[in-house]
Amino acid sequence: MSNINPTISSEWLAGQLSNPNLVIIDCRFRLGDHNWGYEQYLINHIPGAYYLNLDQDLSAPVTTHGGRHPLPDPSTFAKKLESMGITLGETLVIAYDDLRFAFSARLWWLLRYFGHEKVAVLDGGWTGWQSNNYPLDSSTPSLKSGNFLPQPHDHWLVDIEALKQRKDSAKVIVIDSRDGDRYEGKREPIDPIAGHIPGAVNSPWKDVSNQEGYIKPQPQQRGLWANFEGSEEIILYCGSGVTACVNLLSLESVGIKGAKLYPRGWSDWCSYLGER
Repeated sequence: MSNINPTISSEWLAGQLSNPNLVIIDCRFRLGDHNWGYEQYLINHIPGAYYLNLDQDLSAPVTTHGGRHPLPDPSTFAKKLESMGITLGETLVIAYDDLRFAFSARLWWLLRYFGHEKVAVLDGGWTGWQSNNYPLDSSTPSLKSGNFLPQPHDHWLVDIEALKQRKDSAKVIVIDSRDGDRYEGKREPIDPIAGHIPGAVNSPWKDVSNQEGYIKPQPQQRGLWANFEGSEEIILYCGSGVTACVNLLSLESVGIKGAKLYPRGWSDWCSYLGER
């Protein structure tokens, strides 16, 4: 199933809840209230779903540089996955959130980065699941045993030094995935400095889905990237390597392979600007 569609429907998932080779992960989160997602999970979630927190599980601790959501330590992340019964290359993982793939796409990308291709996100997310009156549960599933030996695809990443060297090449396109006003430096609610990486173009992550959190049709997905397909290298970033993964999911959905991520994002880039 290496060619699994990156999104699946609530209807499909509802028919798979008894599948023993399926693990569902709730990724709901809010940047302004880091416990909110878990609290919501405890109230209700998709039956059998586990919970992963963006800060605690899908990221490493923050340091002076490196961005607001550094990639998680491979062994720590692997142990967490194993406790949910995930086996590398075998278990089908379905991730969901309630914010237009903002956090489930981070897990989707992380699993694939660490060598696990059998993963998809729930189209329409938690809201779509509820609106279709599918089953809900408030119990926490028991821990299981899996086998996950990370196999990182380090060539999927670009660090700040490589980005500085390559960003001005005519063959490289750098895409800022944040909202347009943050890209333009008109608004910056999180990081200490507003603006964008010089030379970057803007393709906001929210353009991938509609207001209800469903991925837009294929022609519209292809239209987002039509101007960039001729590039030798596509590098994406956002504030901290989270919502850029929504754009990476979109690229994957239309068959554009090989796009890279600057996972530390603007939060890392601007952390050096203050030192000048």
